[in-house]
Amino acid sequence: MFKSLALGLGLLALPQVAHARTPAAPTGSVAPDVKAKPVGPSPAVVDAATSAPRVQIALLLDTSGSMDGLIDQARRQLWTVVNTFQKARRDGQMARLEIALYEYGKSDIDAKDGYIRQLLPFTTDLDKVSEQLFALRTNGGDEYCGQAIQKATTQLSWSKSKEDLKLIYIAGNEPFTQGPVVYSTAIASAKEHGIIVNTIHCGPAEVGAREGWTAAAALAQGQALNIDQNRAVAHVAAPQDAELARLSGDLSKTYLGYGSEGRASKMRQEAQDSNAGVSASATASRAASKASRLYDNSSWDLVDGAKKGTVKVEALKDEDLPTELKGKSVVERKAIVDAKSKERSDIQARIQTLQGEREKFLASKAAENKGADTLDTAIIQSVRTQAAARKLMLE
Repeated sequence: MFKSLALGLGLLALPQVAHARTPAAPTGSVAPDVKAKPVGPSPAVVDAATSAPRVQIALLLDTSGSMDGLIDQARRQLWTVVNTFQKARRDGQMARLEIALYEYGKSDIDAKDGYIRQLLPFTTDLDKVSEQLFALRTNGGDEYCGQAIQKATTQLSWSKSKEDLKLIYIAGNEPFTQGPVVYSTAIASAKEHGIIVNTIHCGPAEVGAREGWTAAAALAQGQALNIDQNRAVAHVAAPQDAELARLSGDLSKTYLGYGSEGRASKMRQEAQDSNAGVSASATASRAASKASRLYDNSSWDLVDGAKKGTVKVEALKDEDLPTELKGKSVVERKAIVDAKSKERSDIQARIQTLQGEREKFLASKAAENKGADTLDTAIIQSVRTQAAARKLMLE
């Protein structure tokens, strides 16, 4: 993975962990730039968001010189990992997935920051996660795993609930003991906040054991995982792939961005559709994610926003409307939004059916695909065990 795929954060002075739940907009999202202020979500929506179980994953990626393979795996396998949580729930209540992203070990990051940079705080905006992964570039540097874990622990807004699943994944291939922060100290702090630290050593297990990766995971009560960061991601062509790619494009056409944030987010969505084109399997996996409840764009899209009650179509100024709604009456606006909502639901249902068939096909081919030591399988393997301990069901 990225030389030390550090999935976490923490640096300099240890600021207090912010624990407050954020029921309305996801952490890291930007409020739409509209002149007519969108209405807030209804009390029922707020209550559901506040009480929903949460899965928080901080990915700490080593972006030093030898980690190109790790970054490539992260880009290609993001949507496979996301799809693992489509059905995540506790006692029938669906869980909220939040992802944070850090890079560490790159020499062009300031030394005073420990060569560590937060790319995203916790967010539910999956396109932003993909965007940041595709923007990553490697460069030689020093990898300070303990300090990266410390930063993730102290800078991110971790849930205060003991029942929520809070995970750090740190990936890399240099000795775990480097840097000014002793990893045992950083891990002790993470454990105090109910955070499980999992290590992903990019290389042979015996090397990871010798260089502290295995001991760090044991101390954190997490899992010590090993991958080959240079292994080419296996692509098993499925009969459903081409149709899923077409439907993904059709699905994107149902989004109606409003305000400046809507325009920027619509462009981001289109860019990540294109980025997923690195392989047919990545495109298909992204389509499945876009058809799931986890792909929520209510902060910028009129269809999702109207459904969640975060915006009223009739309250927007004409200049803040998408092209399809400009110059339309309120009745016409609502009719267009309703039609797009119906079209989206139909496409999503078709994608979900095809994805179910695709999963069965891939399962039948699993025995032929021995490339199990890649990033997605490492994360999914550990998540299943750790989710069960929090009484979270993933199937």
